[in-house]
Amino acid sequence: MSERRAKVLLIEEEPTLREISAFRLELLGYEVHSVDSAEKALEWLQRNQPTVMIVGQFLPGVSGVELVDRLSNDVRTSSIPVMYLSPNADLEHVQRAFTAGAKEYLVTPYDPLVLQQKVQQLVAVTTA
Repeated sequence: MSERRAKVLLIEEEPTLREISAFRLELLGYEVHSVDSAEKALEWLQRNQPTVMIVGQFLPGVSGVELVDRLSNDVRTSSIPVMYLSPNADLEHVQRAFTAGAKEYLVTPYDPLVLQQKVQQLVAVTTA
């Protein structure tokens, strides 16, 4: 990572998954901002620019796929890579997430090393 810490916006409704993921990413040296809804994420994005976004499948009011689609079609956020978190490994669901704009997909529960590798890859592409 560069001298400036990469910022990760973590959008996940489930508290335990959100807290464990944020903790793991902070241990790896990332600056993490975590929220539990699309509404809070969009509000935060009005004032901040993350390096990477991680979006969970289940969010209040809007699905994770809908949020990814919105982020990938917004000129302010379309260049920020998104990793999608979901307990669903069904090929159709995975394809929907990628079609919406996700660059990575991680099935939960996940191996922490896989989370680390995927985030590092997304950060490397963004900061290259």
